[in-house]
Amino acid sequence: MTATVDNFSSALELEHVESHLHPEPSYDVEAHPKPTGLEEIWRFTPLKRLRGLLDGPVSEAKLKLAEELPEGASLSTISREEAKALGGIAPLDRLAALAVENAPDAMLLNIDGELDAPVRLNWSGEAADQIVWGHTVVKLAPFAKATVLLDHIGSATYGSTVTYLVGDGAQLTVISLADWEDDAVHAVQNGVSVGRDAQVRFFEFTLGGDLVRSSTNVDYRGTGGSAELFGVYFADAGQHLEHRQFVDHTAPKTRSNVVYKGALQGQDAHTVWIGNVLIRKVAEGIETFEQNDNLVLTDGAKADSVPNLEIETGEIAGAGHASTTGRFDDEHLFYLQSRGIEETEARRLVVHGFFNDIIRRIGVADLQERLTSAIEDELATVVGRLES
Repeated sequence: MTATVDNFSSALELEHVESHLHPEPSYDVEAHPKPTGLEEIWRFTPLKRLRGLLDGPVSEAKLKLAEELPEGASLSTISREEAKALGGIAPLDRLAALAVENAPDAMLLNIDGELDAPVRLNWSGEAADQIVWGHTVVKLAPFAKATVLLDHIGSATYGSTVTYLVGDGAQLTVISLADWEDDAVHAVQNGVSVGRDAQVRFFEFTLGGDLVRSSTNVDYRGTGGSAELFGVYFADAGQHLEHRQFVDHTAPKTRSNVVYKGALQGQDAHTVWIGNVLIRKVAEGIETFEQNDNLVLTDGAKADSVPNLEIETGEIAGAGHASTTGRFDDEHLFYLQSRGIEETEARRLVVHGFFNDIIRRIGVADLQERLTSAIEDELATVVGRLES
């Protein structure tokens, strides 16, 4: 496959694969019927709590945006048709198609060269009863290198699509943070197209919101591409946090690694992780692994974890998956307490250690401190109750 990310006008010439992992991608909203909740990709999502997003009402509302753009990065407004013409992964569900169709316009973040500081796009919402649609395209030139932070705070009912076009030999680190107020609803499709020999690290941190449904999809536009997807989520009472990944190995000698970790506490806290990997016939010599670990801190919380792997060629370097869900490790607690650490503090240390392996990889100091502090805030009340 010789197509580069700079020429997205020509789609991947791959035969259609009848797979239960995902529907056929399309920008046409009508190609994605309104779900009943029985469909495979919707069966875990409480549809009524999407607060009307599936009905697709047109809205001119926008989130407030604050931006920090280092030299080499530019942000502009483009039309819906211009955004679609850039290419990338088309919508795989109704919410993603509606976001493209209903967003008042699209934003294009262009990156060329090696940035000396992260790009920071900070979106904030002011009202949970206001429906907002968003469409963003992030485009890296060949051999560019950048870190991009997408930060979401405040209150909103927000449907969005974010497309990443990563040029040949480029290196991209994405940090997507959902730190919403407790009344927010956010549904997002992240589509990541990886160029030849390009490297992508995608971090996703979900801490706030009433309901968050995030779908992250990856394909490869040349050999040698690498994608690492990391996630941290922490659900409190009543929260529904759902993360879905679909890694489509569409080129030979590509690599993917998925690691998501979640904690749950409180009555009716619910997390969902769906990890899908498809290895096509053309994708010989690939390597992939996906892992999801969940730590249940109290009674009344529920974690669903479903890894899926479809392989259409026997010529692969390696493929596997793993999933765990459990409570505190008694041996870890005993080890810490035997060294004089009080039980409440021991429990905090276990949870921080559970997440730290991912947080430390970010490489942005102030954000690492913010996430560590946010997890401590989540723990403070319930871990204290566990002691008593």
